[in-house]
Amino acid sequence: QVDRYLYHMRLSDDVLLDVMARFRAEMVKGLGKDTNPTATVKMLPTFVRSLPDGSEKGDFLAVDLGGSQFRAHQVKVFDGGKQSSQLESKFYPTPKEVIQGNGTELFDYIADCLSDFMETQNLKHKKLPLGFTFSFPCKQTKLDEGVLLAWTKHFKVRGVQDTNVVSSLRKAIQKHKASFVPAGDVDVLALVNDTVGTMMTCGYDDQRCEVGLIIGTGTNACYMEEMRHIDLVEGDEGRMCINTEWGAFGDDGALDDLRTEFDRELDLGSLNPGKQLFEKMISSLYLGELVRLILLKMTKEGLLFNGKVSTALLTKGKIEMKHVCAMEKYKEGLSNTKEILTELNLSPSEEDCIAVQHVCTIVSFRSANLCAAALAAILTRLRENKKLLRMRTTVGIDGGLYKTHPQYAKRLHKVVRRLVPNCDVRFLLSVSGSGKGAAMVTAVAYRLAAQRKQIDAALAPFLLSLETLREVKNKMRTELEYGLKRETQASATVKMLPTYVCGTPDGTEKGKFLALDLGGTNFRVLLVKIRSGRRRSVQMYNKIFAIPLEIMQGTGEELFDHIVQCIADFLEYMGIKGARLPLGFTFSFPCRQASIDKGTLVGWTKGFKATDCEGEDVVDMLREAIRRRNEFDLDIVAVVNDTVGTMMTCGYEDPNCEIGLIAGTGSNVCYMEDMKNIEIVEGNEGKMCINTEWGGFGDNGCIDNIRTKYDTEVDEGSLNPGKQRYEKMTSGMYLGEIVRQILIDLTKQGLLFRGQISESLRKRGIFETKFLSQIESDRLALLQVRRILQQLGLDSTCDDSIIVKEVCGAVSKRAAQLCGAGLAAIVEKKRENRGVERLQITVGVDGTLYKLHPHFSRILRETVKELAPQCDVTFMLSEDGSGKGAALITAVAKRLHNVGQK
Repeated sequence: QVDRYLYHMRLSDDVLLDVMARFRAEMVKGLGKDTNPTATVKMLPTFVRSLPDGSEKGDFLAVDLGGSQFRAHQVKVFDGGKQSSQLESKFYPTPKEVIQGNGTELFDYIADCLSDFMETQNLKHKKLPLGFTFSFPCKQTKLDEGVLLAWTKHFKVRGVQDTNVVSSLRKAIQKHKASFVPAGDVDVLALVNDTVGTMMTCGYDDQRCEVGLIIGTGTNACYMEEMRHIDLVEGDEGRMCINTEWGAFGDDGALDDLRTEFDRELDLGSLNPGKQLFEKMISSLYLGELVRLILLKMTKEGLLFNGKVSTALLTKGKIEMKHVCAMEKYKEGLSNTKEILTELNLSPSEEDCIAVQHVCTIVSFRSANLCAAALAAILTRLRENKKLLRMRTTVGIDGGLYKTHPQYAKRLHKVVRRLVPNCDVRFLLSVSGSGKGAAMVTAVAYRLAAQRKQIDAALAPFLLSLETLREVKNKMRTELEYGLKRETQASATVKMLPTYVCGTPDGTEKGKFLALDLGGTNFRVLLVKIRSGRRRSVQMYNKIFAIPLEIMQGTGEELFDHIVQCIADFLEYMGIKGARLPLGFTFSFPCRQASIDKGTLVGWTKGFKATDCEGEDVVDMLREAIRRRNEFDLDIVAVVNDTVGTMMTCGYEDPNCEIGLIAGTGSNVCYMEDMKNIEIVEGNEGKMCINTEWGGFGDNGCIDNIRTKYDTEVDEGSLNPGKQRYEKMTSGMYLGEIVRQILIDLTKQGLLFRGQISESLRKRGIFETKFLSQIESDRLALLQVRRILQQLGLDSTCDDSIIVKEVCGAVSKRAAQLCGAGLAAIVEKKRENRGVERLQITVGVDGTLYKLHPHFSRILRETVKELAPQCDVTFMLSEDGSGKGAALITAVAKRLHNVGQK
């Protein structure tokens, strides 16, 4: 009979899944900037950005306002290898004249109690951080600030609504300064809602806890949301705890189809009709009243107590939650129910007792079901945020209904697990959540502030002022001049090698050219067809050949024989074996050139070790190998550096391009210099391209003032200590290694990875530059950053990921700025060479760091603009400088040679 009567209160799993979907939609609405004003679930940001990680320590105070008593706590947090905490509390009454008086009196009273508590605990001589649990809805703009939106419960203090409660408390403490003497100072660090306090208390004992739930006189939930989804707060990094204020779910009619006539009647008789409708279906403040309304109607209809209605049944608030809990203690049979009903002047039969017990069960079961559906929505959102198929997590819980009701907890757990089978949920009961929780929030805030100081100190040397960058530009300019002068060239660190490339393309180049590209483990042969005139174009055909390790490290003769074998295969493949084509040879190893087709190898790099090559002319070695094979002949016109190739490729598209920059694994620049300034080459007419080899800038100690201890570590562990110092601060090959050194240092200081240096972090070279580009990508959520770190064997928390991202940012920003300062010196030199007030020039650029890193190119461009304000610099991406560029150099050299002959 009761089942039929209360049919609408029995909710099937389908209905609960529907409630879950509705609540999820409300959460999204509450998080959106445009939709928040009309959302019923307010999703308030709490500015709590981090959970306890176990390294918190110290003494903290907490005060807790929101219940029938005011509480002050002292929490000691220990971190001696195993975390633990100790709580001392004192309770103070909250007199009616205080909670219904004015704001000044309220905060003076809190300060008085705090002063008394500090005296009792003998804390007068200490300066302690304080957490303030304030269990009323507040709009927060930072952790230590909160504007009261409205009083709830039985509080009605004048002059507090719409003001910042933290500053009111601070003022009251200031006023009582005399009683906090001699140095017993208090610093209010955090304002906390009791739900958040619950999550933090449980989070200290279980680091998986990221949801807080209260089911008592009121009900609410909070959870850790991804910052990128919180429109109401600036920034995308990390997570923040959101106080859902879910009690108002349904205030817009979203639950009207589930509300019964009893819910409507209860709402009309409440202090706030039409508000907090979800809370009125769930929290213990209303469940007893709901039971009374149902029993009253059933009695009036003659279904109970022979139709006799007692005065007690007519009296609002007569049946309380404690009665419902007692009646649902099935183990005690019907005796509790009989006793309670008799107290209410009813004469129950056994059938009446069974029916009443059943009504209580249905009402409290519905509460647990609805609560489970909303909680399941939060858990599903968390799981999807993390992009997991299955998630393990912990929910911290507090509240009288959950703690004292005999069946409630079990029912709630069961339904949640049924609604989200792909979440393994642990429910953890909070002990003294609101007090200890506020202290925990404060402890975490305190830890983060201390960590911030240490991280800032580690990264400070990477922040280069404009003044410092100007200094670098001026020093680079000095070194460029040294490299051009005959008497200083030998000892110069920036070598300024002449390339004997004396012109850039003018558009008249045409013909078929071969290009060779040797600079790594692969070797390319290309046929490049250049057309001039109106149908100007460049067509390329190429083939890639591997160079086996035994050839890279064999004899020079074997290496060049292998190269010629590859050329023969290519000519055969293209069907052009008989033609004697002009050839450009991109040889990306340091060479001294005496003319455009002579290049003496200074020394092998990149793992090459072929014997009898160093000090020899590589063009001669190639000619010899062609002669030995005696199958075809080639006209070797030019030996080319890849930086020059980059400039030429862009110069073909834009005649204004007179600078080439490579910002990739290595770092280098070339530019067209006036012959009159190049003392080491005869002649004063025209221009020649200079390959600066600027990576060696600073090898004489001139930029030691900006090198950090991490740069020194990287240099000392490299293959060429003391050499290429500028390159080691600016090129892709080394940036990841600098990051690794910083991460090791921060981990040693206990600021990262729980202070544990993993095996993988000890490995040199694990942190490739491509990871920097990925980690710094704006589109990448921290979750994906964590995934990248996990691939590297680094098990990181959300906070770790933020720090790693920041470290990567500091290192790559400095690299781009230093590169920009060097480039500014070159464009300024070009401006002075031309003797113009304002220079317009194009820089051809290649290299993975410039092309793939999300911020490098922008910072580089901004730095050049700042340091060379009289130069308008256009940056142009080069396509295949080492292939197409080599062919263009050959074509230009042929054109200039023909002009010379004429």
